[in-house]
Amino acid sequence: MIPELVSASQARALALSHQSLYSRATAKRPIESTESIIRHLGYIQVDTISVVERAHHHALWSRNRRYQPAHLDNLQKQGRIFEYWSHAASYLPMQDYRMYLPEMQRIRERENLWHKADPRIKQHVLERIRNEGPLRSRDFVDSTSSERSMWQWKPAKSALETLFREGELMIVGREGFQKVFDLRERVLPDWVDTRFPCPEDQADFLIDRYLQANGFGSAVQMSYLRAAIRPHLDNRLKEREEAGQLIRIQVGDKLYHAKPDILENDDRFKRNYHVRLLSPFDNLVIQRNRILSLFDFDYQIECYVPEGKRKYGYFCLPVLWNNRLVARMDCKAERRSRIFLVRNLVIEAGFQASERFLEALKCELHAFMRFNGCDRLQTDLKPHLAMSSSASVILAAMLSG
Repeated sequence: MIPELVSASQARALALSHQSLYSRATAKRPIESTESIIRHLGYIQVDTISVVERAHHHALWSRNRRYQPAHLDNLQKQGRIFEYWSHAASYLPMQDYRMYLPEMQRIRERENLWHKADPRIKQHVLERIRNEGPLRSRDFVDSTSSERSMWQWKPAKSALETLFREGELMIVGREGFQKVFDLRERVLPDWVDTRFPCPEDQADFLIDRYLQANGFGSAVQMSYLRAAIRPHLDNRLKEREEAGQLIRIQVGDKLYHAKPDILENDDRFKRNYHVRLLSPFDNLVIQRNRILSLFDFDYQIECYVPEGKRKYGYFCLPVLWNNRLVARMDCKAERRSRIFLVRNLVIEAGFQASERFLEALKCELHAFMRFNGCDRLQTDLKPHLAMSSSASVILAAMLSG
């Protein structure tokens, strides 16, 4: 099969159009738009870091300006989404539940989680939840006397998390961001298909979900952190190509799989002059090698790096503009004082910040500030970090007016 040649700029536009980052407003109720986005993307990663609004809220707000954090709680209570492990902890469409049954089986059979759960404590936890209803980790007293490191869990928490990954428990909500667990049979809606998928079905699921959310991709990208499924996925890609269900496209020296109609809609190639401040865990940027290849954006989060070794900042947000990732901005929301701090700004080499970009960045930064519950912008620049020479001028423009 001769691949379709696609330019780098076209490829970026295609990737962004499939990511719904510039979705037009719809007549749907805001919560329905939120559910639609989760279904389209296939997952929204959950993260605990709250230096700015948490990643799951941030990623949804970036695609739906009518988004409210209560949407996730309500959708979960209504059985329309569920929490489980995708490549990381995630909110997932309930319709996809059966595709995670193989992972649950793998955990039950191999018990290869980094934390070990005592079978007796697991049974005790199940009995208490069965008799008392939904419970949190804090509802279990820690009877051990030994001190643990910050990464070690008390026995009951290890049991809860293991039972959750095994599929015996589901998360019914969160209280103060702490998970609330209940028995699967009391949570899973009756309409959910629980037939165990064969490897070919699971491979098709990964292919279709990835192409729906990203437009095009390689086998490595589609099987991201799922090495066991890779042989079946390779076979299905070949079979579906031969059946005319998939084509190849070539971007530079790299080949990707795509649906046959990917190049038919000219609207997908339009430029967009709105700025988006993205979460470090946004679906667009989570596969760092893909972003480096498509956007020439070498991005790593530095919150796990010692402060003295950080180059850009603790929690830098990628800045999207005109179908390019053109900058990174380190921010922090001081919610008690309602002050939104900009701690660093680095413009990518070769990018010239036009007046149009500055105005769009200012508009987005103020909107993001309000989304974080703040009403004042300030700078708190860190002198040891790298900063673009034009950053001070840009930040002055951001803070004016």
